[in-house]
Amino acid sequence: MLAVAAPSMAQTRAPLVMGAASLAESLNAAADAWAAKGHPHPVIALGASSALARQIEAGAPADIFISADEQWMDEIAAKGLIRPATRHDLLAGRLVLIAPVAAHTHLRIAKGFPLAAALRGGRLATGAVTSVPAGIYAKQALTSLGVWDSVSGHIAGAENVRAALALVDRGEAPFGIVYATDARADPKVAVVDTFPESSHPPIRYPIALLIASTAPDAAGFARFLASREGQAIFRARGFGTP
Repeated sequence: MLAVAAPSMAQTRAPLVMGAASLAESLNAAADAWAAKGHPHPVIALGASSALARQIEAGAPADIFISADEQWMDEIAAKGLIRPATRHDLLAGRLVLIAPVAAHTHLRIAKGFPLAAALRGGRLATGAVTSVPAGIYAKQALTSLGVWDSVSGHIAGAENVRAALALVDRGEAPFGIVYATDARADPKVAVVDTFPESSHPPIRYPIALLIASTAPDAAGFARFLASREGQAIFRARGFGTP
């Protein structure tokens, strides 16, 4: 009888994708679509881009990294942890001010707008402003609009953008700053207004294969995410193209 060697773990292992928390619904939908084509179902690990980058630096066995900004991709690239030729901007996003939908809040974003007064002593939820991309963008936007100093003492800096969204969802913060796609994913929050794109650097989501990748399907899945079919999945959930 002819003996057939069992496939190795490297031949059968599904890709491990480390992606920004704001990509939750989109990445899971894309993974389902890829698996429906007969491929191993990608494993999606979500979190703050900063935390994911630290895990990659510590040796996490991931295949693909999708960051919510260039900074954290630059950091792991500088340490030789990505395959440079595979890096490109996958998605674009927008930054919005949100409030609980039940609050029926009306506030227009403009230079010097009265956000501090609108908080009424409450907290402004967003990602940590020193490390989480959504928080960094929020601080840049508020600084550009001349209101950062008035609200800086009222920031509830969450570990990632979805944690900030949850604070507003639960009514623990009267306002939050998240990506438009996050607000769209939660029916308990409403978009109060959208920040002008000129108030912060462009929001881009770079993707790259990691140098330590061993899953044979990883490159194919990365290409799928950038394909017309993959981009349609992201557009349906509010993302734009760079």
